[in-house]
Amino acid sequence: MNFNFPRIKRLPPYVFNEVDKLKREARAAGKDIIDFGMGNPDQATPKHIVDKLIEKVQDPTNHRYSSSKGIPNLRKAICSWYDRNHGVSLDFESEAIVTIGSKEGISHLALALFDAGDTVMVPTPTYPIHSYAMYIANADVVHIPLLEGGQKFFETLKTTYESIWPRPKALLINFPHNPTTASVDLEFFEEVVDFAKSNNVLIMHDFAYADIAFDGYKPPSFLQAKGAKDVGVEFYTLSKSYNMPGWRVGFTCGNKEIIAALTRIKSYLDYGMFQPLQIASIIALNGDQQCVTDICDLYKKRRDVLCEGLNRIGWKVEPPRSSMFVWARIPEKYRAMGSLEFTKFAVENAEVAFSPGIGFGPGGEEYVRIALVENENRIRQAIRNLKKIM
Repeated sequence: MNFNFPRIKRLPPYVFNEVDKLKREARAAGKDIIDFGMGNPDQATPKHIVDKLIEKVQDPTNHRYSSSKGIPNLRKAICSWYDRNHGVSLDFESEAIVTIGSKEGISHLALALFDAGDTVMVPTPTYPIHSYAMYIANADVVHIPLLEGGQKFFETLKTTYESIWPRPKALLINFPHNPTTASVDLEFFEEVVDFAKSNNVLIMHDFAYADIAFDGYKPPSFLQAKGAKDVGVEFYTLSKSYNMPGWRVGFTCGNKEIIAALTRIKSYLDYGMFQPLQIASIIALNGDQQCVTDICDLYKKRRDVLCEGLNRIGWKVEPPRSSMFVWARIPEKYRAMGSLEFTKFAVENAEVAFSPGIGFGPGGEEYVRIALVENENRIRQAIRNLKKIM
């Protein structure tokens, strides 16, 4: 049969698959690959959260279908988290919804809001789902270069908006940023809100790295900006802050109309997540937050070891002030190879794996993303391995 899948055909090749294949082959050949590729936290979920899950999974009343919107107490918990951490007041019924990770929230919201002929502005480079979700929703994507920082990005954003007709419908942003680690202050979000109100642009902000910040920096929430709830929503996830990536617990909060649209489309597509997961997530948000501090401290130690080591061997990098990544420009002697070929070269010759920057969009070609997911001893070994090719 001759099948035609036009929506799938819109998706670009997933370049990370090539690196994953090379890593598998190297390991099968007996090589010990130090893997900084996927931003997948390597530590256990805090014990008090796991204990609550075990307790509640043994209660058969929790084995039934849940609600796609999330149980009320979990929505109340995320609203309390926003109030404590960012001074943001949210109504748990109309301004918050639980999602199966932030990736699902972004993807399903795109399906709810966009269609053929709509244009969404997205930074480049960026986390792939920020663009792919729009392609899957049949919308068009215009990429705004981000590498020169938040303010430069904002100026380019305004120029790009004025040059497009029909005008873009929405803007998706992500600070602290994956992969570049770029960060902004509250003034940036206030400018974004003013821009959105003046031009009738919807804002989506991915706040996945809200709690992973160093050296006294505290990432602001987009929802802290005056009038933010009039123009957009924010996505948050427990994956990084609480070492819960496999649990797939996220939230979307903000504008009532946008939350209602996401609630409606999710009501057709899922029954929500397993209820014990939701109850344990309440404990995460409302319980002792020392675990969040400890997780952040762990990433800072790894950042310091990695950045000091890379700079010592001649690979110049800037220590990020937020996120769980280091965004490193490829050493000049290898830059012409491009990020994918350099990544393959590092796997084969130094037994170290990164994420090639091109996988995050055309703006990432001269860079690799290094995830802080190996312990300090493994990081030191990676530095010794990389020194051989420097």
